[in-house]
Amino acid sequence: MSKKKKNNIPLPELTTKSGLIDTHCHLDFSDYDVDREEVIQRAVTAGVTHMITIGIDLTTSRSAVEIAAAYSSVSAAVGVHPHHVSDLTSSDLDEVVRLAADPVVVAYGEIGMDTVRNHAPLDVQRQKFREQVRLAKGLNLPMIIHDREAHVDILAVLEENAPFPVGGVIHCYSGDSVLAEQFMQLGFYISIPGVVTFNKAEELQEAVRRIPLTSMLVETDAPFLSPMPKRGRRNEPLHVLYTANKIAELKGVSLDEVARVTTQNAVDLFHIGNYLPGAKFAKTTVL
Repeated sequence: MSKKKKNNIPLPELTTKSGLIDTHCHLDFSDYDVDREEVIQRAVTAGVTHMITIGIDLTTSRSAVEIAAAYSSVSAAVGVHPHHVSDLTSSDLDEVVRLAADPVVVAYGEIGMDTVRNHAPLDVQRQKFREQVRLAKGLNLPMIIHDREAHVDILAVLEENAPFPVGGVIHCYSGDSVLAEQFMQLGFYISIPGVVTFNKAEELQEAVRRIPLTSMLVETDAPFLSPMPKRGRRNEPLHVLYTANKIAELKGVSLDEVARVTTQNAVDLFHIGNYLPGAKFAKTTVL
C-alpha cells in the first residue's frame, strides 16, 4: 500500500451515541494556537464529545483550567510533570492546589517519573512524585500517572501510598499485561494511546488483548503520538477514533462497544458532570 493510500484511510465512525472521551490531550500547546476552537469542534462533531486537557507545570495548569472553563466539552487536570520538577517550589504546589479547587478540574496530573530523558535527577523526580501523590490523595482527586521506563519506581511509590479510594490512570501505557495487572490491583485504569496502531507495537497490542475493557481508557496525548494513518503529523482529539478502532480490532468487539465501555470508565473515574452522549459543541466563554 502506498503512503498516500495509508494517509487516506477514512476516519472510523461511531454508529451509536455512545461517544468517546479523549482522556489525555494538551490543548493549551502552541500547536493549536491557530485553530484550537476548530480542533475541539471537529472532535465533538465526530463523536469525541469530551476531552481532558492536561497541565504539566504551573503555567500549563493555569491554561488547562482556562480552556476547560471556556468549552463545555473540555475538562482539566493540573499537576507538574517529572520533566519540570527540578525547580518546583512549595509555593508552586500551593498554587496548583488552588487551581485544583476549580470545578473544571477532574484530576491531578500529569505526575510521575521518566528515566528516558532525565530532565530532572531521579531522586528529585521520586521525591516530587511522592509529594504530589500525597497531595492528590488529600484533594480526593484521581491521579494521572506518567510512567516512562520507570515501572519499578512508580509501583514502589504507589504501593507505599496505597490505598487510592478515588483511583487514577496510567497514562500512555507502555508496559505488558503483567505490569498492567499490578497497576489495576492498586485501583488504576490503563490508558491506551495511538501507539497501539503502530505495526511494531506488538507488546502493547498483546497487553490490550489481555487487559479487560472495563479497566481501559483511551487517549491521544495530542499533539503528540499521532496514530496510524496520521503518524508524523500533529495529533488532535479527533484521532482517538483510530486508537479506539484498533482496540476494537484487537479485542474482537465493535468500535461502539469500545466507546460505550471506555466512556463509562472515564465518567466513573473523573466524575465528568457535563458529559452527555451525543453532546453538541459549545463555547461557554471567550478566551
